[in-house]
Amino acid sequence: MIYGYARCSTNESKQDINRQVRELKQAGAEQVYLEYEHGDAKVKAQLSSLLETATAGDAIITLEVSRLARSTKQLCEIIDRVREKRLRLVIVGSITVDCSNGELDPMTNAFIQMSGVFAELELRIIRSRVRSGMANAKAKGAKIGRPQTTLEDVPALFLRHYPSYRAGQLNVSELARVCDLSRTTTYKYIGLLEQK
Repeated sequence: MIYGYARCSTNESKQDINRQVRELKQAGAEQVYLEYEHGDAKVKAQLSSLLETATAGDAIITLEVSRLARSTKQLCEIIDRVREKRLRLVIVGSITVDCSNGELDPMTNAFIQMSGVFAELELRIIRSRVRSGMANAKAKGAKIGRPQTTLEDVPALFLRHYPSYRAGQLNVSELARVCDLSRTTTYKYIGLLEQK
């Protein structure tokens, strides 16, 4: 079986993962696992599921080392798992890590680890530039971060269903679902309404 793994750092409304999926299928992926998670996140549920599902002789393909991890330590852990499970890991157009015999040749190991170092370096450079840009904007008087949420920001749909929540007819999860909101946003709006 040939599995594909596609990852974006933010959700589907901010990043389009379809380009990765399309390219993975063109490269031969029969089933593609999708993930919206930061590259250095300690837990990537879909990647973990993929590594659990894959069996000896299967291949996992992805477009870049940074799709797997932006941490050298995490990348090494993934490579160890690939070796233990006797899989093939293909970075499309770059390198194939063939551990189907349970071993990894030293040159391939060194190359994939160096790729991980560069992926981690890229992330650190991006974060450094963002911090610098935010500090520059703040020095110029710009407000940094999300604007403060006020009562005026609470949507009418939420206000319509809030009395049912207060009456115990809806719990927080149900209120969030009927208003098409996350639980975090629902708690934020409840907090605002309970403060007034």
